[in-house]
Amino acid sequence: MRIEIVAVGTELLLGQIADTNAAWLGEHLAAAGIPSHFHQAVGDNHDRIVLALRTALARSDGVIVCGGLGPTHDDITRDAIAEVMNVGLQRDEAVVAAIDAMFRTRGRAMSSSNLRQADVPEGASVIPQTKGTAPGLICPVGHKVLYAVPGVPYEMSDMFDRGILPDLRRRMAARGETTGVITSRVLRTWGMSESGLADVLADHIAELDIDPEAPAAPNGAGAAGAATIAFLASGIEGIKVRITVRAEDDAAAGVLLDEQESAIRAVLAAAAGDVVFGVDDEAIEHAVARVLAVDGSTLGLAESLTGGLAASRLVNVPGASTWFRGAVVSYASEVKFDVLGVPAGPVVSEEAAKAMAEGARRVLGADVGLSITGVAGPDPQDGQPPGTVFVGLAIAGRETEAVSFSVPGDRVRVRQYATIAALDLARRRVGASPPGP
Repeated sequence: MRIEIVAVGTELLLGQIADTNAAWLGEHLAAAGIPSHFHQAVGDNHDRIVLALRTALARSDGVIVCGGLGPTHDDITRDAIAEVMNVGLQRDEAVVAAIDAMFRTRGRAMSSSNLRQADVPEGASVIPQTKGTAPGLICPVGHKVLYAVPGVPYEMSDMFDRGILPDLRRRMAARGETTGVITSRVLRTWGMSESGLADVLADHIAELDIDPEAPAAPNGAGAAGAATIAFLASGIEGIKVRITVRAEDDAAAGVLLDEQESAIRAVLAAAAGDVVFGVDDEAIEHAVARVLAVDGSTLGLAESLTGGLAASRLVNVPGASTWFRGAVVSYASEVKFDVLGVPAGPVVSEEAAKAMAEGARRVLGADVGLSITGVAGPDPQDGQPPGTVFVGLAIAGRETEAVSFSVPGDRVRVRQYATIAALDLARRRVGASPPGP
């Protein structure tokens, strides 16, 4: 079955709240092996809700509508559903009694406006409410189905688990469809563009010609075992490569994900080196923590333009005190000279970055010294344009190195990009063989 999610509420279109319900439903439908192919958002307007529902039913087998089931004049989802079903509304006295009982348990009297929440389209069944007042609805529309749930997230999720998912599974079983699971894994990369990643992985992607979101065949064959690759540019968190698979169960999906991850890592490593720094929620600071722990090294920072951002990210990692010695935020040139021992001269330069890294090692008593200096803007400094960044790295027993690059954006973005680039350099170098000449 193909499922579509329709979110109702003018506040969504105005940007006053984010549609977290659609994200939650998409994730939990996928975990149940049920694909959602479309998401819509529509305001509190009767005609437009009707149009959205008819559009959804025209291209999907089931529709989940969130919102518009409250007691006020702009809660008109029930009326729109009744029009789509071409039926009237009838008051369910059992629902009236349940709403009244809920108010009584709270020591309050039910308002007459709450009676609207007991109006049910003819032919529909009710998903009982356990956390609020508005019940959910299961509405057959020909051989398709339309579900309506409140927009309150905890009410929506409760009704999905109790009412929608069991009903969907029954319908799929009656159609001879299997469910299985649809799950994803995200590889986080730094150092390649989105187009560059796509080019390098093009041949591998071409081999994956089955859509894991496609419904499983009646005999369980077809889409089972399928995989797709997608890219997501995530700004200061780099480019994400999402692997999505469909399989019979979690164990089989795990095997497929492992296979795809290994294959993608191999292709990327051959083309561009170790660009994958994390998996799923593993941020760059967790990757740095991992390599430092394996190597048994400690790290000290010297930050200029980043103003402590790198240190702030590192201390997000539990147990950071075992490998992170601290940071010198040497924003003023005099601090670079007096505290870190940087020679007098331009402070936005390769030489200054190296001296800052060595100073961080010495002052903080660390095995690894990492430094960041540059120009956040808007004005040039030391003859360097805004966006210029130098990163220094001093590792015991190795020659100190520095790299430079230019990053786009305003002051905030320059500082954020510089932070992740510096941490990524540390991730790549610590524990690895020294770079060649």
